[in-house]
Amino acid sequence: MKVSTMSAVALLCLGATVAQAQVSDDVVKIGVMNDQSGVYEDITGMKAVEAAKMAVEDFGGTVLGKRIEIVTANHQNKTDIASGIARKWIETEQVDAIADVTGSGIALAVNELLRDKNRVMIAASAATSDLTGKACSPTTVQFSYDTYALAKSTGTETLKQGGDTWFFITADYAFGHALERDTSKFIEQGGGKVLGSVKAPLGTTDYSSFLLQAQSSKAKIVGLATAGGDTITAIKQASEFGIQRGGQRLGGLLIYINDVEALGLQAAQGLVLTTSFYWDLNDETRAWTKRFLERTGGKRPPNMLQTGLYSGVLQYLKAVKAAGTDEAKAVSAKMRELPVNDFYNKNVTIRKDGRVLHDMYLVQVKTPQESKGQFDDYKILSKLAGKDAYRPENEGGCPHAAN
Repeated sequence: MKVSTMSAVALLCLGATVAQAQVSDDVVKIGVMNDQSGVYEDITGMKAVEAAKMAVEDFGGTVLGKRIEIVTANHQNKTDIASGIARKWIETEQVDAIADVTGSGIALAVNELLRDKNRVMIAASAATSDLTGKACSPTTVQFSYDTYALAKSTGTETLKQGGDTWFFITADYAFGHALERDTSKFIEQGGGKVLGSVKAPLGTTDYSSFLLQAQSSKAKIVGLATAGGDTITAIKQASEFGIQRGGQRLGGLLIYINDVEALGLQAAQGLVLTTSFYWDLNDETRAWTKRFLERTGGKRPPNMLQTGLYSGVLQYLKAVKAAGTDEAKAVSAKMRELPVNDFYNKNVTIRKDGRVLHDMYLVQVKTPQESKGQFDDYKILSKLAGKDAYRPENEGGCPHAAN
């Protein structure tokens, strides 16, 4: 009887030890890595960090009885710096998940590292569709958008409006290349033609030579496969060069509401773009936006990257709780199993390849006369369901999605 009692006590202690071991280092630690000083600072940066902190607070601040901690870093848009930060976070600071990861080339590099180290990556501001294609990982999920969805929505709609010849000014890194590639596919499938393209380095301040080539191509659409501050610079200089006055139209393949605010409605009016989020969709999005503005100084409304990061962090924490552990593969499986539900996603699916099937909205920038107040920038033209907006899973070449 005494032996049985001792055995029961031993088993009880062992069970307690196993339960305690489910959260490594007694803390669930999430590293938010993005651009906090360069051309993408306005669309991600510390405002995105605040969105991640809001997710932690809304979840309750703890999970499985353990503290949740957010750590942050500025990767300066450099792949080597980003990889070094990620390695240090994993090997010496016991970070369980890395989130945001601005920049497609950076995200692809960090994705490889986290796959090898068995850590979760929550990509919110990396656009390349390769993250759910040939470079997919069982521990990576991609929120917000991707180049395929942007290209399908914007490229197809522009074709309907008669924009059947294109010339691309493309950001010379993974994101730009993927966006040009994906958009070209839809243009050509729809009967249009790509007359040429030119590559612009990140942070370019002088687009004159690129714009001259675009003008001489006589293409109806000058496609801007750029992002952030680069897009603002290109649009301003295109106006100075008289691109629109000469009969050509700008195809902004990735325009954020931050860009519209920076340009002003007078300059940005009429632009057609695709987004997975608009702050004025409904009462829930407006209420969350009010909180976000109070925390971030109120100068810019939230964009789809910042809200995508909130959604990703919240989904991760829900998955940790459901899995009963912070082990990456178990959590990633739960992230895919649980529907995504938050203030703008309702019963959204995450596929095996890691693609979050957000609805996408085609919107047009209002004229100054149409706008009714602060941040009233968009009118919604149409909504594309996530299952229709993103590349079919069986066409992406994701190895583990076929298993």
